[in-house]
Amino acid sequence: MKITKRDLPYEKVITLPKQKHKKPGRPSRFLHGLIRVLSIPELLETGFAVNKIGMERLSKKEPCLILMNHSCFLDMKIASACLFPRPYHIVATSDSFIGLNLVMRGIGCIPTTKFVTDMTLVRDLLHTVRNRRESVLMYPEASYSFDGTATTLPDSLGSLVKMLGVPVIMIRTYGAFTRTPLYNNLRARKVRVTADMEYLFSPEDTKTKSAEELMAVLNDRFSFDNFAWQRDNGIVIDHPERADGLNRVLYKCPHCLSENGMQAEGIHITCTACGKSYTLREDGQMEAADGNTEFPHIPDWYAWERDCVREALENGTYCLDIPVEIRMQVDMRAVYRVGTGRLHHDKDGFHLVGCADAAGQPQLDYRQKPLASYSLYSDYYWYEIGDMICIGDTNTLYYCFPQIDYDVVAKTRLAAEELYKLVRTRKASSRKERKSPIE
Repeated sequence: MKITKRDLPYEKVITLPKQKHKKPGRPSRFLHGLIRVLSIPELLETGFAVNKIGMERLSKKEPCLILMNHSCFLDMKIASACLFPRPYHIVATSDSFIGLNLVMRGIGCIPTTKFVTDMTLVRDLLHTVRNRRESVLMYPEASYSFDGTATTLPDSLGSLVKMLGVPVIMIRTYGAFTRTPLYNNLRARKVRVTADMEYLFSPEDTKTKSAEELMAVLNDRFSFDNFAWQRDNGIVIDHPERADGLNRVLYKCPHCLSENGMQAEGIHITCTACGKSYTLREDGQMEAADGNTEFPHIPDWYAWERDCVREALENGTYCLDIPVEIRMQVDMRAVYRVGTGRLHHDKDGFHLVGCADAAGQPQLDYRQKPLASYSLYSDYYWYEIGDMICIGDTNTLYYCFPQIDYDVVAKTRLAAEELYKLVRTRKASSRKERKSPIE
């Protein structure tokens, strides 16, 4: 999938008119029907089937909130199969509208910015379910999983469910991630895909349960491990390039602790610093050539990397400072390549400088504090351009493409998430101490 790209100087991009907000229109039944028809071949190829649980409780014309885990491009086709012919809107990232604004609006998509507080989105959702009496499909994880486990949910999701006050449906897929994992550039494998479609909350539930109680259920339902599912169900992936790109996720060697030398090709991943090699077996588990496998389970390896990042943040040794190519989004006409610069990330958050003028002075100087976002929009081979780290706000997004020969995207996402938790915890502790009575 590609995106409309333009080269434009930074000083011109910042003068472009901002995108005007539009309330969600009625989704086109024709376009939804077309998506359903176009989805049939791939769904047939995967032997797709849906198991409906308690769905008789939802009337055909009753608006609802549909929450779905986010695995791959197949998700939209799965949703179409599960929900057709019910009309529904889709909360979608704003960059998916670039060059396709009319089509996306016609489908009923509602734009938002990932991992950024967006009150306009909340108002659009309220307008859709209350005034238009239409359903909304949302992927609350916002981004595809890197390691096959659930990505962080926003703490505000429980409050949003209460605010909307409509039935909540969950679609949970099995096999979609295994078929086309993000690290492998979404190459399709032969895997059967199924889904559970469950009636989760009634309007009465959203009124009587607290936001915390609702959030506890949602966190439980969005707890999954695709590699464990593959192993436990005997799913065989014999694709000869199944490990390609795995270095993007498993970027740190558990043997020598080097972070700049993991290379994955074919069915193997090898540390070029110490030479230790691992095989990604057909059951999705790792096996070291020397027989000493530190982490047979990929999510355990990834969780260890998270622990390492958190430790570095706590002791003050974490720091990212890399050259990047910079692209910007300020509207839905194109993503603009504005030049190069440097992306810095440490305990104080992100700092992006670049787009030098004729005198060599940077025109772009953007800072983002740790509490600006609970996670990080980062992606592999983003719109066929490259691996990407995105920062910014609802007005301007900065897409940074690392100009280095080692992997930092996953680590930076882990660092952003762990830094958010650390800073939030420290602020909460500080407030509690100020409120405590003097002994």
